[in-house]
Amino acid sequence: MPKIAIAALQLELSADDNVERLCDEVRAVRKRFPWVHLVTFGELAAFGPDPRKAQPLPGPAEDAFRSVARETGLWLIPGSLYEKADGVVFNTAPVIDPSGEVVARCRKLFPFLPYEKGVTGGEEFCTFDIDGVGRFGVSICYDMWFPETTRSLAHLGAEAIIHPTLTNTIDRDVELSIARTNAACNQVYFVDVNSAGRLAFGRSIVVGPGGEIIHEAGTGREIIVTELDLDHARRVRERGWQGLGQPLKSFRDAALRYPAYRQDTADSAFSALGSLKTPERE
Repeated sequence: MPKIAIAALQLELSADDNVERLCDEVRAVRKRFPWVHLVTFGELAAFGPDPRKAQPLPGPAEDAFRSVARETGLWLIPGSLYEKADGVVFNTAPVIDPSGEVVARCRKLFPFLPYEKGVTGGEEFCTFDIDGVGRFGVSICYDMWFPETTRSLAHLGAEAIIHPTLTNTIDRDVELSIARTNAACNQVYFVDVNSAGRLAFGRSIVVGPGGEIIHEAGTGREIIVTELDLDHARRVRERGWQGLGQPLKSFRDAALRYPAYRQDTADSAFSALGSLKTPERE
């Protein structure tokens, strides 16, 4: 059956080395919820939001996560960490299978500029397959604000998207609506897991392929265990949620082409926006 139980861990973390604690949390989930298949954390869970703590991948932190995945027999997306590669820094989420192998690495496409300084955006969309279940996509935090990101993952066959995030600003409520919209417009499950405590505001959310809220967390520590049924996502795509809209089919079949995606946008409204920089006091 194409069902999978996912544990999204909304944890109260520090801005220091959390790797050992995260591994212990994986072990605790395996013991408490033996039916779970995949565990995930929030963005930058390993070391917090400091690009100076970047390390190469493969590297010591990823090796520790590989070891605990192999020990517990779980799929693991351990949030993300800053990756040092070729003289630049990426915000990267490894995808580790139950044998401890890294099957994919998702580099955040859209760093939170102008605030996430010194971080380079990735250039590839990340999907991976779980045999007998289906195809999954991964995106990270600010990526969700760009509808093309989730649409591209759906176009590549993703039926569920795992989305580590780190939000401690007043736009979290907006992000919850974006998560629901991304799910409904692309007929996917959307698992948006935030941290809590000093680093973030919590309020993680799991959304079904009709945009329906499966669970919305509070602001503190919470272990969110849900079962996703990818057959349900496929039925929603075939018939529409509650027999209603079939947006992926309409998007596929439309003759419409979009001006924003052409290369000749120099004279568009975008050209008048000015440079991307931190707002100054007025």
